[in-house]
Amino acid sequence: MGCSKNLVDSQRLMKMLEAKGYSLAHDPEVPTGEFVVVNTCGFIGDAKEESIQLLLELASMKDDGKIGNIVVMGCLSQRYMNELKDEIPEIDRWFGKFNWAEFADSLPGPDNACPAKPWERVLTGNPWSAYMKISEGCNRFCAFCAIPLITGRHSSRPIEEILDETRELVSKGVKEFNVIAQDLSSYGLDIYGKHTLAELIDRMAQIKGVEWIRLHYAYPTDFPYDILPVMARHDNVCKYIDIAFQHVSDSVLSRMRRNFTGEETRSLIKRIRNEVPGIKIRTTLMVGFPGETEEDFNELVEFVKEIKFDRMGAFAYSEEEGTFGASNYTDDVSEETKQSRLDRLMQIQESIAEEISSQMIGSRLRVIVDRIEGNNAVGRSEFDSPEVDPEIILSFAEYGKIPDPGDMVMAEITATDGFDLIGNIINSKN
Repeated sequence: MGCSKNLVDSQRLMKMLEAKGYSLAHDPEVPTGEFVVVNTCGFIGDAKEESIQLLLELASMKDDGKIGNIVVMGCLSQRYMNELKDEIPEIDRWFGKFNWAEFADSLPGPDNACPAKPWERVLTGNPWSAYMKISEGCNRFCAFCAIPLITGRHSSRPIEEILDETRELVSKGVKEFNVIAQDLSSYGLDIYGKHTLAELIDRMAQIKGVEWIRLHYAYPTDFPYDILPVMARHDNVCKYIDIAFQHVSDSVLSRMRRNFTGEETRSLIKRIRNEVPGIKIRTTLMVGFPGETEEDFNELVEFVKEIKFDRMGAFAYSEEEGTFGASNYTDDVSEETKQSRLDRLMQIQESIAEEISSQMIGSRLRVIVDRIEGNNAVGRSEFDSPEVDPEIILSFAEYGKIPDPGDMVMAEITATDGFDLIGNIINSKN
């Protein structure tokens, strides 16, 4: 359940279980087996409810004799383990976000079954694409966010370890590396005493076989500006960055404890676009934070219209116990108002996204093919992250052959279909 960072943990546990001799199925529609392991999410209310609902469904399946033991790990159990034990006694084993390896250690198997390297994992999904988690935790303590309460303080992985993992994944056919962390901007500060994201990405980009590196979840405060010339210099560092701004109203940003102003936000965006021409910026915004007035929201609306984000998501504030916001503010924006503001903001972004897509007609893009559907190849460009961004639908009728999933091809964009682009494959770039 939950984010790509959880997925990496699940993949590492799968490698440990595989080494013990267990056969594995990842994310089956109908769970079966001796053990069902659920990696839970505890970020926001909807995600917590989804995790709990799945656990209840599995508990029912266990009672009916359809599955064996239920094992729970991840963010939700990290935070609410004692309460969940009382509510769902059918669960057999409980682990948090950091001690899940104990489950594999507790199972019978060869004494030397542990993977030789701490990063070893079973890749799930497309074998040419992998998430690369470079740090865990966050020191920011934004008023709305429970992540630091779950993950603890920011902790970076050493550069050499990440580079070794990159080389190993390349040897297994991985071409696309989606670099992830709760806070990319702080990478390296805890172990090197300075920002070292730029050094890491520069060195990753020089590894033969790395076709794309894409950056996710930078933080605007203390943004590491030295990453920008690295992005501009390397063709295989995608001109794409995911950076959550949350809001633009100074009063809301102050209450959120973001330590960043609306003016600084605009300045950062301008500098990113100036130093990395053609870059696509993905952001996340929040509506309905306590104290958000109509004036604040209208300022956010005008900001979205002005900046024209290439990719944008938004969500309504939900109070998370233990956070600064829950302890110090009254959730005074009605659910109806939150939903109305969210709908309006996303409607505006939909028009912007369609306008941006239409501007791509006539352009040529390098595309990675994710799958074949009929007479079309479906893939993504460097501007499209897996699962969250639009896709590109390409005809290969005049290409002369059916491309293989994982191929990198050149495409000419001829039309749009909502957010997605449509085009033709024009020549191979394998």
